[in-house]
Amino acid sequence: MFTGLIQKTGFIKSRSGLALEIEVNDVWSDLEFGESIAINGTCLTLEKQTGNLLTFHTLAETLKRTNLGILPPGSRVNMERALRLGSPLDGHIVTGHVDSTGKVANWQKRPGGDMELTVELPENIAALVAEKGSIAIDGVSLTVVAVRDKEFTVELIPITREHTALGCRKVGDPVNLEADLMARYAARYMEHQHRKVGNVTMQKLFEAGFVK
Repeated sequence: MFTGLIQKTGFIKSRSGLALEIEVNDVWSDLEFGESIAINGTCLTLEKQTGNLLTFHTLAETLKRTNLGILPPGSRVNMERALRLGSPLDGHIVTGHVDSTGKVANWQKRPGGDMELTVELPENIAALVAEKGSIAIDGVSLTVVAVRDKEFTVELIPITREHTALGCRKVGDPVNLEADLMARYAARYMEHQHRKVGNVTMQKLFEAGFVK
């Protein structure tokens, strides 16, 4: 589990086969082999550390479904170590399981200096994104400002733009999206309830005495 509060950023050094190498200027001093680190919101396992170079195993499915398989070497990425028992949960619960990727549609400066980021909303998670709800974009915990048919918006304060990789994303760039965990369970519950109701027939209602 993660919080969506980015701790460091790194840069994609190389991607070959099932190995992803990330270079970090100020690497953690207490990293452990096999621990989980979210890279752009994607939970990966640390396989090796050579100085400031971290190597992660990446499944073909992971590269296919996230922007880690698209972003070119040199791209800046967000990094967060797994949540530890007793750590403060200041963002929201992020699992590190990316639901989909969307593209940056627009940047717009808002009164006061904050920046509004508009992202294309993939159909497969459209029902899970709600105004004032939470969403992780490239692993960053953000609050949804507005939702339209095929896009949604969030606002980024200066510290988020400066200390995460989101500030580097340009229009057309792919970003990883993870919907709020609670929204997933709510959607699953509604789907299950719909199936139960869908199995009700007039014959069954008649036999149960609800209709005559």
